Amino acid sequence: MKKILYIVNVDWFFVSHRLPIALKAIEDGYDVHLACAFTDKRSQLEELGITCHSVAFSRSGSSLKGELNAISSVRRVIKSLKVDVVHAITIKPVIYTGLALQCIKRPPAFVAAISGLGYVFTAETLRAKVTKSLVSLMYKFALRNKRKVVIFQNTSDQTILSEIVKLTEKDRTLIKGSGADLSVYRYQAEPVGSKKIVSMACRLLKEKGVYEFVEAAKLIKEKHSNIDFLLIGSVDLENPNSVSQEEVDTWVEQGVITALGHRDDIPELFAQSHIVTMPSFYGEGVPKVLIEAAACGRPIVTTDNPGCRDSIINEETGLLVPIKNAEALSKALMVLLLDEDKRIRMGLQARHYAVNEFDVSNVVLRHLDIYESLMVSE
Repeated sequence: MKKILYIVNVDWFFVSHRLPIALKAIEDGYDVHLACAFTDKRSQLEELGITCHSVAFSRSGSSLKGELNAISSVRRVIKSLKVDVVHAITIKPVIYTGLALQCIKRPPAFVAAISGLGYVFTAETLRAKVTKSLVSLMYKFALRNKRKVVIFQNTSDQTILSEIVKLTEKDRTLIKGSGADLSVYRYQAEPVGSKKIVSMACRLLKEKGVYEFVEAAKLIKEKHSNIDFLLIGSVDLENPNSVSQEEVDTWVEQGVITALGHRDDIPELFAQSHIVTMPSFYGEGVPKVLIEAAACGRPIVTTDNPGCRDSIINEETGLLVPIKNAEALSKALMVLLLDEDKRIRMGLQARHYAVNEFDVSNVVLRHLDIYESLMVSE
């Protein structure tokens, strides 16, 4: 039986971003394994037929011993399972898996999914430049496997990392994001009435543009009381770049936003919205939430930033604004809030774009084709 091992940071990310691929692999006869840190999803995954292995990925990365132990754990799991393909997703699992494979005599095929290179590859601070140099060196070692495919979500990341690692065309491919289930994220006509809703859904990290969203809301609400701003998502206590709960509570008390916390009814919330935004300046892949917004037929206002700009066709399915610019964000939002015809037309075009570019069924099949091609080339 063909055997595949997925390696990610944490179980909930796998459920939200890669589960359809794993389920299709099981359907196609693969023995599917998952190595990650577990929260409350392990029993759900095991019931679906996925064998789970605990690997303690630290999200803060503050302990060198802890990081070395994580690499050692990854190596042990790969060696013990004798898998045909190992598929690692996001920065740390990709690098640590790649490093672990260097210590295995006959390594399996390696699929490395780059879900965004991170802020350090676009920031200009000294610390970011030093970190970029270190991470680039680690990528060079981690992606030395001969039988590999590196999956990129946007062309910016593909260009940058291909140059650093010297990837050939056969070593890489472009798949725009994790896809959306078009039967779940359906088009619905926007709500009728004078009240308008702008939504932002994400982990509440500063780099996602939360402060810019709040500032834009303040600017708009000074003149337009009929517009509500929904902030969907929870603070991330383990991430030093998270906004604080106290900040969120203050914005709510001031009447600037409505904070909904973590929600599982995103399709319904987007159906109630008129515009979806995420003014991120993080090194995104292609943000899943913007793919989902497009599938729901909502125009998007996002930043001219790698990954974010790949989620829209500027001036057709949404509008691009500069990063870290709340004023520009507020102006772009007002363009769509005041022009109903343009807003509705962009929403319809966004749905059409999602059908052509982001259907999860196509994303799943692309991945299964990659696995098969790597095993044929053994």
